[in-house]
Amino acid sequence: MKKLACLGLSLTMTLGLLSACGGGAETTPTPAPAESTAPVESSAPEKTYSGKVMMYSSMQEDQLMAIKEGFEKKYPGITMEYYFAGTSKVVTKISTEAQAGHVDADVIWVGDAATYVSFKESDILQKYSSPEAANLDPAYVDADGYYTAARLVGVGIAYNTVNVTPEEAPKTWDDLLDPKWNDQIVMSDPGTAGTTKYWMNAIMCSDKYGVDYMQKLHDNGCYLESGTTATHNQLAASAYKVGVCLDYVTANLVAEGSPIAFLYPEDTVSIASPIGLVKDCNNEENGKLLYDYILSKEGQEILVANNLVSVREDVEQAVDLTAIPSMLESDFAKLASDSDANLDAFNKIFGLS
Repeated sequence: MKKLACLGLSLTMTLGLLSACGGGAETTPTPAPAESTAPVESSAPEKTYSGKVMMYSSMQEDQLMAIKEGFEKKYPGITMEYYFAGTSKVVTKISTEAQAGHVDADVIWVGDAATYVSFKESDILQKYSSPEAANLDPAYVDADGYYTAARLVGVGIAYNTVNVTPEEAPKTWDDLLDPKWNDQIVMSDPGTAGTTKYWMNAIMCSDKYGVDYMQKLHDNGCYLESGTTATHNQLAASAYKVGVCLDYVTANLVAEGSPIAFLYPEDTVSIASPIGLVKDCNNEENGKLLYDYILSKEGQEILVANNLVSVREDVEQAVDLTAIPSMLESDFAKLASDSDANLDAFNKIFGLS
């Protein structure tokens, strides 16, 4: 890690004293004093940090707490605060504050990557080129410099291991349409959960699945829970047998001993969840420090230790990415432009509007 303090320079001074000749008489030379080897210490102080930084995020709170602990240890004197809620609530808070004239967050980190397009268009974000971006695939960095992917989230299929064996667990999205799962499927409401909204949007924008897939999923008795945590907890509690779930949230529950398992299906939807720096934020310099820390190797290793997938290639992953049979190809521009229309169509299918 780069040190943020200046180190003192050691200087060695050599003093020589020569004797003089006087009158006409010969004198005995005076011995020169011993050479001094004592270093002179620099008085340059170490850099200090102070103040706070505020992040609005839809991440799981355990992961936010882990980042907070690591960041505050690296930068003693700065307090990291956060507002934690589902993506829709975070976006609503940001929109309300923006309309009032000022967003109180310094850094934004939500699950639906397409949301950042509207943030940029609404002049909520400012450009920032993190020095840590040099360690990332350029595809993870917004071409205009307004946001950078900071974690990868896999949306796949989870199942309750008490009621479903690995052999009979659905292996594809189409497997969820099998009548044997009728009234036994759960997913988060995409109107509240950003990662599920991204999955819904990717499926509905796909020529392979489209709006018809969501209609068939509804007709096979798919239930909606209000948020990501509720979806996974209810599945682990045997209220449902299978569900559209997230890899890292499932892994957290597995680590706690819950009877739930996750698999990456064909056409896994991978979400590059970005961070962005708020324009005219209250704590810009501290916001940049947090932004950089999240993207740093240390910050990414904290995420991996908490069951997330890193965006850095120099970080050892905890997830076996070779277990993903295939990724669903998506046109990000189309996802951004069709997001609201697809959510409206989904809500009509599921009777939410």
